Amino acid sequence: MKVLKYLLVGFVFGIVLTKSEAVSWYRIYEMFQFQSFHMYGIISVAIATGLIGIQIIKRKNIKDIEGMPIEIQDKEKGSVRYWVGGLFFGLGWALVGSCPGPIFILLGAGFWNVGIVLFGALLGTYIYGLFQKKLPH
Repeated sequence: MKVLKYLLVGFVFGIVLTKSEAVSWYRIYEMFQFQSFHMYGIISVAIATGLIGIQIIKRKNIKDIEGMPIEIQDKEKGSVRYWVGGLFFGLGWALVGSCPGPIFILLGAGFWNVGIVLFGALLGTYIYGLFQKKLPH
């Protein structure tokens, strides 16, 4: 039954991203060309929602599903790793035309060529796992 809840949330998330055109390669292209505010608006709403949600969790001491307190660690001050990671993420997003979340949505919508993107994402994650201990963190 627990898995059913997660599948339902995943389907709703996929529908929302599809209907808002956040999975559209063209919308992503427009964003990286600074031709449209559409994607920036979606990202801004997501940031605002997350910010409000985190503040509610912190101020109301909300507990997780198992009744344990939710502890949100403070982030380190900005450093090179965040800039490098963001740069790699942004370049990958711009080159592929999709960030990791919509890959599965696009596959579910029948865009099978996105399977190559999924393979690349999984391969990159695997390679990172191999070198993780040697990288500065």
